[in-house]
Parts: sequence; C-alpha cells; structure tokens
Amino acid sequence: MYKLKYGTAAVFKYATLLLGAFAALVPIAVVLFASFKTNKEYSTTSPLTLPENWFNFSNYTKAFINGKMLLGFGNTIFIVVMSIIGATLIGAMIAYVLNRFRFRGRNILIVAFLLATLIPSVTTQVATFRIIDSLNLMDTRFAPILLYLGTDIIAVYIFMQFLNSISDSLDESAMLDGASYFTIFWRIILPLLAPAIVTVIIVKGVNIYNDFYTPFLYMPSENLQVLSTALFKFKGPYGSQWEVICAGIMITIIPIMIIFLSLQKYIYNGFAQGSVK
Repeated sequence: MYKLKYGTAAVFKYATLLLGAFAALVPIAVVLFASFKTNKEYSTTSPLTLPENWFNFSNYTKAFINGKMLLGFGNTIFIVVMSIIGATLIGAMIAYVLNRFRFRGRNILIVAFLLATLIPSVTTQVATFRIIDSLNLMDTRFAPILLYLGTDIIAVYIFMQFLNSISDSLDESAMLDGASYFTIFWRIILPLLAPAIVTVIIVKGVNIYNDFYTPFLYMPSENLQVLSTALFKFKGPYGSQWEVICAGIMITIIPIMIIFLSLQKYIYNGFAQGSVK
C-alpha cells in the first residue's frame, strides 16, 4: 500500500513538472519558429509548424538594424545597472535597520511596505507622472531610474532573512573595535549578503529589463528607446511584422538566458537560504 501511494505521488509530481515545462516552453518555441519564417509563411502556417528555412536570418537582421537594438541595448544596460545598484543598496540598508535595531514604529514600516505592494500601481500613475514632470526628468534616462530605485518588500524580506542567519556577535565585536554602524554594514554585513544580493539583482533586473510601460511613458524620444520599446516600431495600424518582432524577442532573450544560467546556483541558494531562519 505504501509503495502504491509513493508511486502515485511520484507519477503525479513528475507529470505536473512536465506539464509546467510544456506550458513554459511552448510559447518560446512558437516565437522561435516564427522568427525564422517569412511574412507569407507566418500568415499561412500554424504557430507550431516548423520553418522551411532555419537559416533565414533576415528577420533578425531587420530587427537588429531597423529597430536600432544596439541603441536599445545601451540604454537598457545603463538603466538596469544604475537601478539595481541603487535599489539593492537601499534594500540592504533598510533590511539592516529593520533587522538589527528595535525602535518605535518599526512594525509600522514593515506593514507600510506590505501595504504598498497591495496598491495597484495604475492608481498612482497620475501622481507619479506629475512628480517626474515637476522634477524636469521627463524624456531622460533618470526618470525610470528614479522610479526603479524604489525597493520592494520581496527584496527587503530576502535581506532580512539572510540577516537572521548572521550572528549579532559580529556587530558587537566590530563595535568593541571602534567600528561605526556604517563600517559594520559596509565591510562586514554587505559582503556576507552576496547570495541574497545576486538573487535580488536577478529578480529586479529581469523586471526592469522586460518593462515596457515605464520607458514608453517617460522616455518617448527615439534616441532613448530601450529593448522593449524598440520592438514596438514594428507594430502599426496597418499591420504588424510579427515575424520581425519574434526575432527581436529572441535577441532580447539571449542575454537574460546567459545571465540566468551562469548565476542560477546563486538564485536557488538565495531563495532557499532566505526562506529559513
């Protein structure tokens, strides 16, 4: 009876994993197939039909050159790097203060972070737009950077859980040697948060990398386009070049895939260690 239950559970587990992998990979396969098809072939074949010519790179060339994706890569990298550096440092400092210090209003701050995640962002867009406009940051790279610098409860939670595993005796020993709180954080705590930092960088970096709404709204100029807005020019009122858009999507996926595969052990360790005290 035990073996039957164990076997049924194993079959259900692997069937669920296969179903999840299928649901995740099919859309990518559809985009990959479409990126090698001609316009006529795309409109006359089903999404899962293999392309006739796997060496048809004209869509990739058109997406990269006409879409000015090199310019988009430059703007995207600048915004992503500046945003995640600032957001990671701010999130780590907030978590350090909330974890190590006991003060009046500490729980209120934690609840405020939670409440902020429950408020739909669309309801605050008018106020946010007016603030950015009053700061004269419209149509500059610093408009989305300022918006992305705001940390979130997920980053704070990951950092706080890692800080729970770092003994307070390290802080006390450093203070006995005359170190300030800033020195303790910068030279002792921050290096020990490396796995959590990598996790937060990947999670937040992917969100910024894929974001379309913020750059499209706050950076309308063509010379400030990012990767997500670069693909938008192939969509028009008289028709969309979906095969070219699919090629551009595949180009944008490659950097994220390389980064994820090279840092996946840090991501898994970050979530696993951050989930337990």
